[in-house]
Amino acid sequence: MISRRRVATGFVYYLHPCGVTRDDRRFLEPAATLQSAPPPRLRQVIEAFQRFDRRRVAALIAEELNEGPPAGDHWRNVEAVAIRIGEIDLGLEAARRYSLTEPRMLDRVLHYCSALAARGRLDASLREADLLPATIQQHPAVLNLRGSIATQMGDFTQATEFARQTTTLMPQEGLYWHALSTVHKFTPGDGDLARMEALVPEMQRAPAGSQGAFFYALGKARHDCGDYDRAFAAYDEGASKMRAPFEVGAMEQFVRNEIRDFTPENLARLAPSGCNSDRVIFVTGLPRSGTTLVEQILASHSAVTGGEEVNLFCTALIPAGDFSLRGGLDYQARTADADPWGDIGRDYLAMLDQRFGRRVGNGGRIVDKTLNHSRFLGFILHALPNAKVIWLRRDPEDTAISCYRSFFGTGTIPWCWSLADIAWHFRLEDALYAHWTRVYPDRILTVPYETLVAEPQPWITKILAHVGLDPESATFTPHLQKRAVQTVSVAQVREPITTSSVGAAGKYRAHLQPFRDAYSPT
Repeated sequence: MISRRRVATGFVYYLHPCGVTRDDRRFLEPAATLQSAPPPRLRQVIEAFQRFDRRRVAALIAEELNEGPPAGDHWRNVEAVAIRIGEIDLGLEAARRYSLTEPRMLDRVLHYCSALAARGRLDASLREADLLPATIQQHPAVLNLRGSIATQMGDFTQATEFARQTTTLMPQEGLYWHALSTVHKFTPGDGDLARMEALVPEMQRAPAGSQGAFFYALGKARHDCGDYDRAFAAYDEGASKMRAPFEVGAMEQFVRNEIRDFTPENLARLAPSGCNSDRVIFVTGLPRSGTTLVEQILASHSAVTGGEEVNLFCTALIPAGDFSLRGGLDYQARTADADPWGDIGRDYLAMLDQRFGRRVGNGGRIVDKTLNHSRFLGFILHALPNAKVIWLRRDPEDTAISCYRSFFGTGTIPWCWSLADIAWHFRLEDALYAHWTRVYPDRILTVPYETLVAEPQPWITKILAHVGLDPESATFTPHLQKRAVQTVSVAQVREPITTSSVGAAGKYRAHLQPFRDAYSPT
């Protein structure tokens, strides 16, 4: 599902649109409506956030859950704050209470189902959906939830059936067409493609987000059929609906400061960390550069769990304020704890325990491939001094067209809707890669995607050795690994390792000049 950004009590949270209309929200007989008051500890929470005191915020949320009512609308905001600080268990309990608010409404329950699914509780999400009345089990939002979970689990046959049902019930909802395109391979004369082509005039009047998803689905269908010029036209149309201004100057300044400040000499000013765990394996690189493939390889090992893009270290780093070196120095100066950076590392590991359960808590290794970890790598490798990084590098044009053809949704990757913006982002990442590999030459293994897929056995062996794992046969056939996958690479990781994506830009070479001009300015 696509996320829509909203603000509540000063914090950002994400509301998953479920396709629920105002008329069909209420699905149970209304009981006495619970009057929801703002959380009584809201002021204390805001003050703790202003002090960057993540642990105090967590304690206040736990108090609110212990003493607060069993249901009510205000739990939605409590959930938002809990997830913002990485307290997944607290957030899910708050979401559960929100779902119980009277009068019972479909969007509240599906919000809870989506929250469970987003945190890996797929079985629990389906159990909640099973409890919905039979009269609404065929609601497109319920079918879409089931289809999304089937997609994550690799059951593309079932996911395709759910997607076809939703596109029949709500043909003008672009997100449903995109769900279908994710799991369905189109062929010339395809009936689903014909339905999409016929819908183009009507979709021009749909909301921008729905148009964006629809035209990306149409682009993928045309691409499958080898109609690359018309596919690019559809992607371009979709991207134009999703493009929005973002803070270019602020990000450039952040990267410049990062490279200037995070030198070995300045990193030595940070107190040593006592968190010696090597449990987390960091996989980074540009989107669509092979990071999910490497995660799948590692997750095929019996000692490793795939963690995907959990975005929890950034949350553990809240005490460092603006994530600058100065913020980190201020944090260690004001804290009374004897091991401030060890605390950051341990908080991060505790969040992973909540997200992934006992396998991780009992010492199992886990892969974290969160996007943009390059922006925080100095703090990551300082707080976790035994951690290792695998950095994927891929041909820039192949990576660029793959990014441009991927529908990442609203607000997650703002630079992906323009080839020139993609080039801008790539240049920043190139600069960070050059910096961090100079600072940490022994802890970062660079893996060239093209060589990995051409010679998988020696490179898989090298990857495993870098992170201290013995080879296992399953790691050489990662497509056979059965696990939930939430990224846009959900279909590719189910296929054997292949070189078929090498040279992907060739199909769109005539359209890539804006990227070339911005990536290699004369």
